[in-house]
Amino acid sequence: MDSTHDIRDHPLAQAWEVLQAQHIQGEALQVDSNRLAFADPEFLLRRETRGIRFQLEMLKPDLAQQERGIEHTVVVFGSARFRSEQDAQEQFRVAQASGDASAIARAQTLLKNARYYEMARAFGRRVAEHSLSQVKAEQMFVCTGGGPGIMEAANRGAQEAGGISVGLNIALPHEQEPNPYITPGLSFKFHYFALRKMHFMMRARALVAFPGGFGTLDELFETLTLIQCKKAKPVPVVLFGSEYWKRVLNLSVLVEEGVISPEDLNLFQFIDDVDEAWRYIQHFYGS
Repeated sequence: MDSTHDIRDHPLAQAWEVLQAQHIQGEALQVDSNRLAFADPEFLLRRETRGIRFQLEMLKPDLAQQERGIEHTVVVFGSARFRSEQDAQEQFRVAQASGDASAIARAQTLLKNARYYEMARAFGRRVAEHSLSQVKAEQMFVCTGGGPGIMEAANRGAQEAGGISVGLNIALPHEQEPNPYITPGLSFKFHYFALRKMHFMMRARALVAFPGGFGTLDELFETLTLIQCKKAKPVPVVLFGSEYWKRVLNLSVLVEEGVISPEDLNLFQFIDDVDEAWRYIQHFYGS
């Protein structure tokens, strides 16, 4: 008698991603009507079963966080491309040795922005240290997009302080592995950006946006829109790195053109210091 598959078996665990990659590349999926419906990737990838996939991506991270007692998070956004000072210095050394002017310029930019990685790391430590000193109902936990760069830095800082943290990763055409500092059992992979962003907001007690690109802007503006439209509870929103953000965003123009209200500019705060960011969050809640 043939033995059944172990659900922990690596090929079985990766089957979904393999079949999805085939689907994206236009390859025909081999249908097998004799599979159990809930173990049939071809069936679950159908257009008609999209609602089931939504429910699963909603439930899996929610239940796991409930089981770990995670009710309040501090969400940290930012560039996946930033590196630690140590890594940036090493890349700069290699670039200088190569003599390639363009490589040296890229490494100089990476080295300049490494300060944001270190500040996100320090901020993650601060959040974890606070939680470790609080009763369970008052604890807050770092939550990131689970990838490298600023996300890694915040998870890393939390781990260094002895705290737990969450990573909400996203499946991309180019593989993005979860960073190694997320607490085991709290690293979740999403297919749908919308469900991932919903999870960011569900437990958020604060959102801290470090410099970043399109993904960071997407997450930031969805947050601001939900708060502005009262679809989400008000939470402190920190734009960390005023020099960067004031160059990227000139939101006063929106007030001048009458497309937002003057008070909408109070939905966020420019901040450049870890201690100041934490005080702002604490003050928001009257602590």
